Amino acid sequence: MGLFDKIKSAFTGADKKAETEIGETSTAKDTTIEPADTQKETEQYEKGLQKSRRSFTRRLNELLANFRYEDEEFFEELEDLLIESDVGFEATMVIADKLRYESKVENVRSMADAERVIVQTMVDLYGETNPDHHVFNENPDGLTVVLFVGVNGVGKTTTIAKLAHQYIDKGKKVVLAAGDTFRAGAIEQLHIWGDRVGAQVISTKQGGDPAAVVYDSIQTAQEQHADILLIDTAGRLQNKKNLMNELEKMKRIISREIPDAPHETLLVLDATTGQNALSQAKIFKETTDVTGIVLTKMDGTAKGGIVLAIGKELGIPVKFVGLGETMDDLHPFDTEKFAYGLFKELIQQTV
Repeated sequence: MGLFDKIKSAFTGADKKAETEIGETSTAKDTTIEPADTQKETEQYEKGLQKSRRSFTRRLNELLANFRYEDEEFFEELEDLLIESDVGFEATMVIADKLRYESKVENVRSMADAERVIVQTMVDLYGETNPDHHVFNENPDGLTVVLFVGVNGVGKTTTIAKLAHQYIDKGKKVVLAAGDTFRAGAIEQLHIWGDRVGAQVISTKQGGDPAAVVYDSIQTAQEQHADILLIDTAGRLQNKKNLMNELEKMKRIISREIPDAPHETLLVLDATTGQNALSQAKIFKETTDVTGIVLTKMDGTAKGGIVLAIGKELGIPVKFVGLGETMDDLHPFDTEKFAYGLFKELIQQTV
């Protein structure tokens, strides 16, 4: 069963389960930070993706009002809409080509038919491009090390604080490493967040050696039997080569002290920047071993399609999404809840 049919069954299944139970039976139980309340989690996805959902639904309905299954101009307009929604070129071609094919074999002859094919193809693509969204790698034998990378201004430090807060809420001991010694104020900012959430911060002075901070933080975390070490890094140095060399140096020290670490290297991206975020992801993928994406500010953008572009064009799973401003608004990425939150009205229209 594809993702679309799985979500749709919430409305048409014999057991008539509530729509807010979407995702309850998924393998998201393997995720370290689990939602305690599935209904509340689904509602948060709906609310956080409201801007994207309303924008895409309105534009798609306007386009489908002029649906012409034999008119290539319509398909070109559909491609433009998807590209402008930051779905990405590859996913756009899959969706448009699917509709073209269904039109040729006469499965699509009406606006309702076209809507069904478009929405079903998009929803199923989300499932195909993020099959392992729930897997968050941890060290079962001791300290788990998570390295955060990304350019300045994307919400990297705030994301670290939110994740630390959630772990601490679950009784875990967390240490933070202020590895961004380049940006003025970065060290102080992490110390402020550390005080707020109750996590110790290991740092040096501005301009100091970030690799030394990483080493000291590992030693401190191990001595204190901490569960999680979250490492902040610089988003900019004098040039890209220097930045990537610094990241490699930090990773060598981490793996020397703890084999198989870092257990996750998370790239933080600002969802509101759309295709610019995709370009950043491509650069970091070329230069460092990114294991997952954190998409911040999803609640402030109409570019929810960026998840599809990242999965289809880069093959990197989205592991967390930011759906609001509070400390509890960083969520483990759930494909079903995300697709439902993004296409709720459109899915209901196909029932």
